[in-house]
Amino acid sequence: MSYQTKDIRNVVLLGHSGSGKTLFNECMLFEAGAINRRGTIEDNNTVSDFSDIEQERGNSLFTTLMHVSWKDSKINILDTPGFDDFVGEVVSALKVADTAVMMLNARSGVEVGTELIWEYVEKFDTPSIFVINQMDHEKADFDLTLDQAIQRFGPKVIPVQFPYNSGPSFNSIIDALRMVMYVFPADGGKPEKKAIPESEMARAQAMHQVLVEAAAENDETLMEQFFENGNLSEEELAKGLNIAIAHQQIFPVFCTSATRNMGSGRIMGFINDVCPSPADRPPKKLEGGGTLPCDAKGPATLFIYKTMSEQRVGIVSYFKVYSGVIRSSDELINSRNSSHERFGNIFVAEGKNREQVNELYAGDLGVTVKLKDSHTNDTLNTKGTDISIERIQYPEPRIRTAVKPPNKSDTEKVSKALHQIQEEDPTLIVDHSMELKQLILHGQGQLHLDLVRYRIKKLYDLDLEFIRPRIPYRETITKVANEVYRHKKQTGGAGQFAEVHMRIEAWHEGMPDPSDLSVRNRDEEDLPWGGKLVFLWCIVGGAIDSRFSNAIKKGVMNKMAEGPLTGSACRDIRVCIYDGKMHPVDSNDMAFQTAATMAFKTAFKAAAPQLMEPIYKIEVLCPEESMGEIMGDLQTRRAMIMGMDAEGHYQKIMAHVPIAELYQYSSTLRSLTHGRAKHSREFYEYAPVPQEVQRELIAAYEEHSGDDD
Repeated sequence: MSYQTKDIRNVVLLGHSGSGKTLFNECMLFEAGAINRRGTIEDNNTVSDFSDIEQERGNSLFTTLMHVSWKDSKINILDTPGFDDFVGEVVSALKVADTAVMMLNARSGVEVGTELIWEYVEKFDTPSIFVINQMDHEKADFDLTLDQAIQRFGPKVIPVQFPYNSGPSFNSIIDALRMVMYVFPADGGKPEKKAIPESEMARAQAMHQVLVEAAAENDETLMEQFFENGNLSEEELAKGLNIAIAHQQIFPVFCTSATRNMGSGRIMGFINDVCPSPADRPPKKLEGGGTLPCDAKGPATLFIYKTMSEQRVGIVSYFKVYSGVIRSSDELINSRNSSHERFGNIFVAEGKNREQVNELYAGDLGVTVKLKDSHTNDTLNTKGTDISIERIQYPEPRIRTAVKPPNKSDTEKVSKALHQIQEEDPTLIVDHSMELKQLILHGQGQLHLDLVRYRIKKLYDLDLEFIRPRIPYRETITKVANEVYRHKKQTGGAGQFAEVHMRIEAWHEGMPDPSDLSVRNRDEEDLPWGGKLVFLWCIVGGAIDSRFSNAIKKGVMNKMAEGPLTGSACRDIRVCIYDGKMHPVDSNDMAFQTAATMAFKTAFKAAAPQLMEPIYKIEVLCPEESMGEIMGDLQTRRAMIMGMDAEGHYQKIMAHVPIAELYQYSSTLRSLTHGRAKHSREFYEYAPVPQEVQRELIAAYEEHSGDDD
């Protein structure tokens, strides 16, 4: 069955790990008749967490697409992971969702994972509702959780419901929108409607009045109706609230118990009646400017928000139709690479199961298989249309590790496998570092990298070992040094001769030319690894022919690429060539290149060399009670604490930390805070390495290279 755009609802289930998204999803599927029995995490039979590793761990690690039919609507459901290691899955789902359902744990309140996710909800301007789950838990506290939500997310958070009796005896929800109390049977399901008890009537009426006013504010007709009658009909309320939610003017709050199947049906009814369809959302932004309205009458355009590789199937592509109608056997053109893709089959998803359909209208979510050259973030259009939906911007990595293949013969196979997974997971960055001579993986956290290793083993039967990555140190100097080097070699026939007089010194922006030298030519080189080489040709009287200038510069660059101290790249150095000698027969480019390399190496060691290390700016968001342990751990990592601040009801620690000290920090932070903290990092600067650390690194390099000079 095909659904028109106005009858489609795309909702994404969000929340910290353990908030109950997967079980709530089971309730939605069960109440809608999509399944005849609710699965459980313990029995490994839920619709969404169907992969082997999710069942082994008991947590969602991938976003799962499902759908239900409810009254007039098709509700597409995207169940997302709660660990911030898999934030890429959340971001992809938010890209195509039209309503966010934010699950809160009634016994834990607003957790740090919720804080992280909300940043992306705001970024995408996604209409949202809150669901306070686990009202049956003995430590459930609806009012405290609601207060925390209002403190963190603002006064737009407005309750629609509240529990009549929370805790183990929970079975009743008072609905202030419909002014009724729902009383559920012991095994959940369809509730009985009862009058609101007198003791709760004042609270319910006050909440109802707030909802009515919020609905009336968005429509002049409704406002007039409200002033005339002091109230709105249920239909008028739905109309006004639809506008308010679509414009993120209110965030309604509901309560449930997913384990007892109490409350999900009412929320689905609200999604059907009030939450926006794709047609109610603003036109989608396009790359390069412009927008695209979600209209089934327009030319066909779809956006791939997720790809996965499945055994015996190949590449599975998840997409949203943003314009027009997609039909089986349609041929679309990829706007990125102009590849023609034929959609042999179109499916709608129910977890791991897929049902073939003939067509999908604008706004709907679908699945196809075996696209040749299309991946996540690609836009496909019908012939004659050439537009690109604005690409998903994924967060920067927060962890890095080096990869050691099982043996050298597997290196190419490992590289190919990692690049395949990278195409499916844009938050994974695979870096073949020529500088470090390592294959480096950059990810969102240790769980993220562990999942990559698991998938490599599962799909390609390769056992990867994660090892400590090398550090991209930089070498520079702090004093001026002069050096004279003569290269002379006679091997019978033409020999080699070159003599170079060189001065090296630390370079900084705006420094004046040397007062005692005559600069004949200046060459400022932006180095590929950062920093500069400023090369001054100061030869007077033709002691060295200027045609050898490039060879001398090349000799300097060769040594700068693999510096004298630790083999790390050199930066921010000024080299002056002020004298030398040449031979009319034996001088050539190679001779001057060699002489320049040796002169630079010797001068460098005499110029008070300094090793520089990359410093990263990190921010840690954590509960107040964890601050002491986190601060103590950071101090052991040579961190410089830059400040502390409050963010919501969490504390934020800002610090500058050498990347050498951040290895496996994600795992340490998770252990210290029991998963209740998050961190982000970004490169800040290169800074001098402490002298004792520098001595150790130089000694290790000399021992390894066997080069003590």
